[in-house]
Amino acid sequence: MALHIGKYEFNSEEQAKEKIEWLGTETNEEGETYPTHNHTVVELGSEGTKYLVDVLWNNLDLEEDGSVDHPHGWKTYSVDIDTEGIHSFLGLSYQDLKI
Repeated sequence: MALHIGKYEFNSEEQAKEKIEWLGTETNEEGETYPTHNHTVVELGSEGTKYLVDVLWNNLDLEEDGSVDHPHGWKTYSVDIDTEGIHSFLGLSYQDLKI
């Protein structure tokens, strides 16, 4: 299982939710929306003028050169920090797994 961690800053909560929904969702009979993708998305909320989201990506597609890149439309909002940040996924190291 290939895991990668991405940290993102969106311009608004609405913009972040659009990107998250684009990953794949469905709605059940009760009107509840649930993900159909296998990634773990954590919305950290607003910090200043940005809306922060962390994603634990699971088995992203490989590029032709064997590298891994952000899903379409996510790279623009990616941030690269020098620490582990304010959030972690079950003790996984962002520095070791960052995309």
